[in-house]
Amino acid sequence: MSTIPAADDVLKREVEVLPLPTVAENLGLPITRVHQMLRDGQLLALRRDRVLVVPAEFLDDHGVVKHLTGTITVLKDGGYTVEDILRWLFTEDDSLPGTPIGALRSDRSREVKRRAQAMAF
Repeated sequence: MSTIPAADDVLKREVEVLPLPTVAENLGLPITRVHQMLRDGQLLALRRDRVLVVPAEFLDDHGVVKHLTGTITVLKDGGYTVEDILRWLFTEDDSLPGTPIGALRSDRSREVKRRAQAMAF
């Protein structure tokens, strides 16, 4: 079995994160499925205080935020590292307005996907 990919903690401390068992519980999945989602790039994890965690904003009432996985894939395919992707998703952008992850959580996902595609290629 391959290791679970995790980025260095590049996010501000105020960004809420969830340990993997909580992510599994929130998604109604076994922890092993969450591990597989991380290996497959459907979610991103980081190591905070030596614990693997996922940003809480990656989840909503329906599961993983819609279009997050596709955005991650586009950026990874464009050569961005997990750290780069995390930074970008949580960096304020006045032209959105807000952060890309905030826009994905709202009705502005099309603009985020367009920007990710432009950045990646």
